[in-house]
Amino acid sequence: MIQVNRIYTLFAAILFMSMVGCASTSKTEGTGEYIDDSAITTKVKAAIFNEPTLKSTEINVETFKGVVQLSGFVSSQADISKAVEVAKGVAGVKSVKNAMQLK
Repeated sequence: MIQVNRIYTLFAAILFMSMVGCASTSKTEGTGEYIDDSAITTKVKAAIFNEPTLKSTEINVETFKGVVQLSGFVSSQADISKAVEVAKGVAGVKSVKNAMQLK
């Protein structure tokens, strides 16, 4: 009986530690959030690539907890506005931070 209790205790401890290990904090993200952010980044990059007026190779996209940051150098303010608009239109994007600069 004592061995069964020890096994249950060990199992509960391992389960608890695995749940804590995958949890997110304010500065890091959990495994599920990382996968979601990767998917959002891919979708935003594809949306920008499919926009014929934008040079997608000059726009960098990063996502953290659903917040997309756009950076890089573009030719005009209209390009900046269009890239932000396109990014906001992607499902899963909570907000967009604009760090793009004019050439």
